Amino acid sequence: MKRFLVAVLVLAMVSCSTSESGEQSASAKVETMDEVAWEADSQADYVQILRQQDDGYTKQGWNHYGPGYFELDAGTGILKSHGGMGLFWYSAKQYGDFVLELDFMSADSATNSGIFVRVPGVPSSDDYIYHSFEVQINDAGEGIHQTGAIYDAEAPSRRASNPPGEWNHFKITFQGSHIEVELNGTKIVDWEAEPRGKVEDFAKRGYIGLQNHDDRSPVYFRNIYIKELG
Repeated sequence: MKRFLVAVLVLAMVSCSTSESGEQSASAKVETMDEVAWEADSQADYVQILRQQDDGYTKQGWNHYGPGYFELDAGTGILKSHGGMGLFWYSAKQYGDFVLELDFMSADSATNSGIFVRVPGVPSSDDYIYHSFEVQINDAGEGIHQTGAIYDAEAPSRRASNPPGEWNHFKITFQGSHIEVELNGTKIVDWEAEPRGKVEDFAKRGYIGLQNHDDRSPVYFRNIYIKELG
């Protein structure tokens, strides 16, 4: 009986140690993985819209609609999603023709999120999803629902996302009615946009938004820059 109790205690200690080590490792990965970081501050005409001030990064200029929220690490500038479905949108300005660049990382293959472009007006209901395009993040999806797709409308030409736990870089160009999506340097969407799928119509200008989809697997964002065209 004594030997059995000792064995149980040893297993519990090993399990606890492994769990703590795994959590610390995951946290370190989020904070230190910089190989995909885009040096946007060296690019002319780009504006950082998740701003960095003397005391760190701030959500100034951003609002949240719907359930859940995004947690911001003021030291690293990394956003982490919690719950949903909601929209973290940049309320300081609407954009018409632009190039948007940002990094994102999925916690695992079940992570579901997206970047909304040209959200028309202040979100006050879920109706915005029928009047703006979403660039999808969902490695488990297929076709028009996989990472890089214009959600429910245009599938990417290939899969180009890095595995969960690694940073990815999106470059999204929306000019007139033409949308291009580059993922990790590979162009995967080159589309003359039209109402399709869930999208009934789309505006000539609107807000940028980041989706927190659910509480199962978080998504991370950082280095959010935009350049207006024309």
